[in-house]
Parts: sequence; C-alpha cells; structure tokens
Amino acid sequence: MIDLVELEKIRQLKYRYLRCVDLKLWEEIGDVFTPDATADYGTPSAGRPLDLKCREDIVAFLRDSLGNGIITLHAAGQPEIQIDGYEATGTWRFTDMVLAVDFRVVISGAAFYEDRYLRGDDGQWRISHTGYVRLFESTMSLDDWPSWKLTANRWAS
Repeated sequence: MIDLVELEKIRQLKYRYLRCVDLKLWEEIGDVFTPDATADYGTPSAGRPLDLKCREDIVAFLRDSLGNGIITLHAAGQPEIQIDGYEATGTWRFTDMVLAVDFRVVISGAAFYEDRYLRGDDGQWRISHTGYVRLFESTMSLDDWPSWKLTANRWAS
C-alpha cells in the first residue's frame, strides 16, 4: 500500500527545489539535497555536460549560473513516485522558461526529471540524485521581438 503522507512529503520536496531555483534561495536550497547528491542537467544551452558530484557543487552551479540577469520559471507535474522504505524514485514531467536578459535570449524546453530520494534519520526526504535529458530546447533572440520589454524583474537594481 502507498503511504500517502510520505508521497506528499516527496512532492513538497520537489516543489521546494523548484521554488528555490526560481526565487534564487541559495541558502535554503542546500537542505533539499543529501550531502553526496549528484545532478545531471542535460541542457544544450550550457554547451557542456553538467555532471555535478555533491550538494555544494550543485548549489554553487545554480548560484553562479542563475544570476540576477537570468530569470527562470520551472513547472513540474505528473509525478510517478515509488517508495521503498527509506529510498524512493520519482519521474517528473517539467517545462521551463529562461529569460537571459543580459544575453537577450529566451530559452524554453521540456524534459522528464529522473530523481532518487533518501529519507534521513531526521525523517526528512532529500534528493540524492536529480537529472534530465531534454525532450526539446528552443531559443529565440529578444532582438527578434522589437516590441519586447521587461516590465517587472524582482532582481533588477
């Protein structure tokens, strides 16, 4: 039988991860990962494989690559979560949009996250691995939209 309470805790964990990325909550996001967490972000826009080997590397990558000139919006849903004691796996459909204002480009794409989770001695679930390979990724220059104007940016100086 599925433990619906634990299932919901894992859902909330994934939503917290996405919220922390989009709101640039770098101090808070570290707690969603185990110390030895890994991440494989399969995105062509980075121009290189992103194979991160620990919580500190994941947080540093996110913080360093998503500065105030990068606005993101991630949405994940349709989770398929399997729980086996203190371990779990999850597959999530997600879409994202990245406004790279400093580079005058919009990136959008979709993928399926493949996650692994561990429940710690404190009873909290954390991500031990996250990763995806893009279904698609597209880019468009903001210069192709002559009327495009950013009318709100919470990180603008």
